[in-house]
Amino acid sequence: MERKDWMQLKSGTDVRGTAVEGVAGEPVDLTDEAVEGIVKAFCYRLASGAGKKKLTVAVGHDSRISAQRISDCVVRAVTQSGCDALFTGLSSTPSMFMLLQEKDFGADASIMITASHMPYNKNGLKFFLPSGGLEGKDISEILQLASEGKAVSGSGECRKAEYIGRYAENLVRFVREKTGEERPLAGKKIVVDAGNGAGGFYVDKVLKPLGADTSGSQFLQPDGRFPNHIPNPENQEAMRSVCERVKSTGADFGIIFDTDVDRAGAVDRNGEEINRNRLIALISAILLREDPGATIVTDSVTSSGLAKFIESRGGKHCRYKRGYKNVIDKAKELNAEGTDAPLAIETSGHAALRENYFLDDGAYLVTRLLITLAELSKEGKDISSLIADLPEPAEAAEVRLGFTEKGRADFKKYGNDAIEQIKQAVPSFAGAALAKDNFEGVRIDFDRAHGDGWALVRMSLHDPIIPVNFESDSKGGCKSIAENLAKLLAPHAEWIDLAKLNEYIRK
Repeated sequence: MERKDWMQLKSGTDVRGTAVEGVAGEPVDLTDEAVEGIVKAFCYRLASGAGKKKLTVAVGHDSRISAQRISDCVVRAVTQSGCDALFTGLSSTPSMFMLLQEKDFGADASIMITASHMPYNKNGLKFFLPSGGLEGKDISEILQLASEGKAVSGSGECRKAEYIGRYAENLVRFVREKTGEERPLAGKKIVVDAGNGAGGFYVDKVLKPLGADTSGSQFLQPDGRFPNHIPNPENQEAMRSVCERVKSTGADFGIIFDTDVDRAGAVDRNGEEINRNRLIALISAILLREDPGATIVTDSVTSSGLAKFIESRGGKHCRYKRGYKNVIDKAKELNAEGTDAPLAIETSGHAALRENYFLDDGAYLVTRLLITLAELSKEGKDISSLIADLPEPAEAAEVRLGFTEKGRADFKKYGNDAIEQIKQAVPSFAGAALAKDNFEGVRIDFDRAHGDGWALVRMSLHDPIIPVNFESDSKGGCKSIAENLAKLLAPHAEWIDLAKLNEYIRK
């Protein structure tokens, strides 16, 4: 892979690529040369804006099998750029930001080696400054500098500096301060499913010091091949696994993390998942009790029932674009304008609280839930009682449409053209209306006779895919909505492959 091709490694606000051989059609492009060139470009950019002679960069990784190789490359590039490296070893992504908030730790920036929930053969780089994670435009600039071979030369040292223990101690201290108790989880059985990612620390370093019985927790040992299930709260197999574990062990609560612990899902004592809309509703209910009238910022695929739930709790709902950085940036924007917006959360499980630097941190999110669990247990209540009145749709589905061979040539143009033309067609389409709060793609409300729900048609953030989400408050309603969507999309069948939508209709 030539330097000029490194731009292809950009994935939103991260660098990601194939790091391990063995998957057909996926040659390694996150090579030693690419990693070192990109990290040297980051250090070049860092040095140009620094007000100090010697910089220190912390380096951590998740449990992936390519972690050691890439860690060696990153540390080598950092030290050859004249910076010192603090190697934190197995770490969570949020901890790599939090260590920058602790001045005595001594890091000026950090690099996390992770590809989140992606398959075992992938890996990537996330970059943090004390002000937060880099934006997409920053990644583009770094990749451009790397393709030009920009670097600074020098000599630095590397030393090991484990941080995850201190990060966990801060969470324990936070819970004790909030509850006023040393062991507020005593008598509670809480199981964790780390999916063989980096989240296993939460059992011994957070839950046990707070008094929880964690027997029955599973897949805590790091294993970058993820032999049990994908470490992803959005994955059905993963959620089914932790739900069954809660039921089989008689646990009071279950927790599941993704690989690098920036996302989480939960399970109540009945083995029912608290995920997606239910997770958003739960943390919203908690925050709205403390901050009445606040605005909750979510991504675009949240349900109409969630909006009603937030409003019933006295809050306001801002449904924004898909993508965790989008919702975080929107919440920051609202706060800067004077709107009280304490939470930015995506249905994927990315949740960022204002009180925690607007950092998407799965461990902090579940810690916040556990504080409420401890408080409610004193009243003889279960935490799921907070969302007992959440309106749930009768049906929900997602269909991901691809493009035809003709459409793939310029998929962004054809996809966006289709969305714009659907917007024009909806006002005269029987039983349909454009949603008022729509920031992404086209969101359509359907009346009772035409599906009794809503649909969202949007372009994927990175891939040649058009995800179509729809929900209905009536049995059989999703099929009606899908049939109406097929009619709206029919004029674009030359470029958009409607096979999966038609397959859903035929079920």
